[in-house]
Amino acid sequence: MDYKISGTIMESVDIHLKAGESIYSESGGMAWMRGAFEMDTGTRGGLGAGLGRMLAGESLFLTTYTCKSPDGLITFTPEVPGKVLALPLETDQNLICQKDSFMCAETTVKIEMHFRKKLGAGLFGGEGFILQKITGSGVAFLEIPGEVRKIELAAGERIQVDPGHIALIEPSVEYDISAMKELKNVLFSGEGLFLATLTGSGTTWLQSIPLSNLAMKLAKYMPSKI
Repeated sequence: MDYKISGTIMESVDIHLKAGESIYSESGGMAWMRGAFEMDTGTRGGLGAGLGRMLAGESLFLTTYTCKSPDGLITFTPEVPGKVLALPLETDQNLICQKDSFMCAETTVKIEMHFRKKLGAGLFGGEGFILQKITGSGVAFLEIPGEVRKIELAAGERIQVDPGHIALIEPSVEYDISAMKELKNVLFSGEGLFLATLTGSGTTWLQSIPLSNLAMKLAKYMPSKI
């Protein structure tokens, strides 16, 4: 399998497959394809796994595309303006991702629900208790709104983040929530009541604009009922 990410404001990924190679995506994720492909749609892992993915923002059913011609091209595009991340995962390596970020992956990659164990992080962390977890080996593709910054944290190093800007983290990064100090900051800073604290060592990917922020901005221009 070879791939190429193209575009700027709204990227897409072209995936080139040889005969017998496969890729799978959430339902309705494919944009176009060239060559002969066999499609197989199912819950991938059973009904329980499918329901878990639904809680994490994905579809109940996943579709697998298997190339049946000597060469095939299949293209996937994101749902909103942002970046496509290609993440090569080693055997049993996993990443914790925000809801609805999965785009497609090689069939050797597993996607499942991840449950936050800390009460504060689940209640006030912006994404709730349920996130996504992807596990290798293989290449997974994620769609993240806005631009993405990759930040390496050394052992014990901390960074405070508005919770909505956390796209994904390695499991070795500790995630916690702390309350904003001083009432005037809570009322007038526009940063909300809580900040997330990420503590290394490990890698985090931060996004420039959460989808919720984009939705609120667009809502100002939407017609309202009279």
